[in-house]
Amino acid sequence: MKINLIKNLSANALQLVLNQLFGLIIFYVLSASLDKNSFGQINLALAVLLAAFNILSLGIDQLIIKRIASGEHVQKTLSLYIIHVLISGTFFYGLLLLAKIVFPQTGYTYHIILLIAIGKLMIYLSLPFKQVASGMERFKLLAYMSVISNFIRCICLLVFALLHSIAVHTIIIIFIVGDVAELLVCIYLYKRCIETNLIIQWDKINYIKLLRETIPQSGVVVITSALARFDWIFIGFVLSAVKLAEYSFAYKVFELSTLPLLAIAPLLIPYFTKLFKQQDKQLPNLKSLIRIEIVIAVLTALLLNICWSPIIDWATSGKYGAVNAKTIFILSLCMPLLYVNNFLWTIYFAQGRLKMILSSFIITLIANVAGDLLLIPYYKNEGAAFAFLLACLAQTLFYLKMNQIAELKTIWQSLIICTGCALCSGLIVKFLFSNNCLTLLFSCLIYIALLLLTNQIRSTDRLFFRELSNS
Repeated sequence: MKINLIKNLSANALQLVLNQLFGLIIFYVLSASLDKNSFGQINLALAVLLAAFNILSLGIDQLIIKRIASGEHVQKTLSLYIIHVLISGTFFYGLLLLAKIVFPQTGYTYHIILLIAIGKLMIYLSLPFKQVASGMERFKLLAYMSVISNFIRCICLLVFALLHSIAVHTIIIIFIVGDVAELLVCIYLYKRCIETNLIIQWDKINYIKLLRETIPQSGVVVITSALARFDWIFIGFVLSAVKLAEYSFAYKVFELSTLPLLAIAPLLIPYFTKLFKQQDKQLPNLKSLIRIEIVIAVLTALLLNICWSPIIDWATSGKYGAVNAKTIFILSLCMPLLYVNNFLWTIYFAQGRLKMILSSFIITLIANVAGDLLLIPYYKNEGAAFAFLLACLAQTLFYLKMNQIAELKTIWQSLIICTGCALCSGLIVKFLFSNNCLTLLFSCLIYIALLLLTNQIRSTDRLFFRELSNS
């Protein structure tokens, strides 16, 4: 079991590192090669499509992982999900084409949406194969399935950038080619590596049963999809594509900085599902795990702020660094909250508390949308970041209130202590050092020293990881 855990974590971490690396190169090439207006238009199109296809999934993707981890029949489960993505994906793209016919005077951004949607539809159709691999804890296979699109985009964009031939239409073609390739690779790898026949059968009764089972989760998905990119869409339409380019750059780097969370999160769903199914909650281990996650989250936020302006202004010739310094600071305060929210959400999802999860996301959506509507017109990008912080905090407070595990009721203390340690270390090095390398080094050393003094890093943590590996 220890070897399997290490292999799973390594494979999942590897594909995330590769995807984030390729994504970072893609994002950098686009931001450096395009003017802010064109870069903002592409990001607006991607934001709309990301929200749309997430909504179309209705949360079935997470339910599929849970079903397969619980031992349900793989072929039948996969067949139901494939049918869903075929029906919903075809219907959505049909609506996009119909809107183009009915309203032929649509703007340039809509043309971009219509073309990029071809590729995003291919990614959407590949989801069932990835979710089956995740539910079966075949994370090495999942890694192969997940990196191909970004790999092709990255290589092609680098070639065109070296040739100084980057243009919007070239970018769209590269995106479509990469997404189609990922679908084909997913189908090929599934047939080769999963010892289950790929048979698609229409099963009306079980499909309706699946939709009914996912009703509470579908509400969560609709809300989280709106929450994930509402600020992008609102900035793009209310302010300008230029302001969206600046905000999306800061938000994208913030997302990239959550790599440790992205590595851990897929492992938690099958792990907690089996844990609670066996009635073996291992509560002290859960408390230690979330405390360590918070330590990692806050350290990442600290490094992000220390490195931001010097590195980003150097890398983008002054386009996206200093102008986003306040925005990235506010967003970085969300990082430990995201770790806690994901941890508690996974526990509640494994316990089947879907209605409570839906309520939490309704509260989060209201807080985020209200914050965006009130703050963005006056405070622009910083207002959007602060609205996101308020939404994350609202969700954290609700999850903590609804928590029924006694050992997890005090995790808010680690949140406050670790964040305070990071703020203190950042302020200290700001007044003591002007050299960037010394600032980075001593901020980490002071942060770790404060964590030791406050008992957030303990000598028993090594034993905890050994127990977790053998569990």
